[in-house]
Amino acid sequence: MYAKAMAVQTDDTRTAPLNIQSVVDHVYSALRERILSGDLPRGTKLRQASLAEELGVSRTPLREALRRLATEGLVEFLPNRGATVSKLDFGDMRHAWSARVALEPGAARLAAERCDDGAISAMRDAVAEQRRVGDDRDASFAANRRFHLSLAAASGNPHLTRFAEMLWVPRIGVPIYQAQAMEPRGPQAWADEHERIVDAIQSGDGDAAEHLTREHVMAHPPVAPPVP
Repeated sequence: MYAKAMAVQTDDTRTAPLNIQSVVDHVYSALRERILSGDLPRGTKLRQASLAEELGVSRTPLREALRRLATEGLVEFLPNRGATVSKLDFGDMRHAWSARVALEPGAARLAAERCDDGAISAMRDAVAEQRRVGDDRDASFAANRRFHLSLAAASGNPHLTRFAEMLWVPRIGVPIYQAQAMEPRGPQAWADEHERIVDAIQSGDGDAAEHLTREHVMAHPPVAPPVP
């Protein structure tokens, strides 16, 4: 039961409730993960009474968690509808892609400066997985997402990692990836581009890592959905 997890043990082994801010943090993390994973699809109405009961909390920390998610653009409050998971349109896709163009090349440069063996291994594992899954769209998207999030994490900057997670949420990333996968070169060619980025990072060449990453992201803008 979620409510049981939201408690700490005192020295005399009795269970004591967490303070309100800790509860907010737990609820925020739980809801954020469900949104990022697609478990709560875009447009879903977030019924506070049922969510509070499900999570084993009162509505006060739930409302605060929803407000925090709204500041990240993951939740929106609509008149007469309350809180819903933010919807997506082509403009959102373009904005997310533009933000990636600004963010990921800098992350690659920082990663090259750090040259962390564990981070490089994580990126190479993602590239290998991308090659292994071939034309499996869902698995290929997961491997591609894993590479780009590993790239952000390799920067060593937790803020960059958090921003990247928001830009790569499945509700934005999946439709973009599905449209891009129709390109003649396809996901397998992207694995080659990823590998060249990792090579530059491992060699400590920040200029090359930044250039290759910018070139890679800019070469694959979101594709507008067909007009019905």
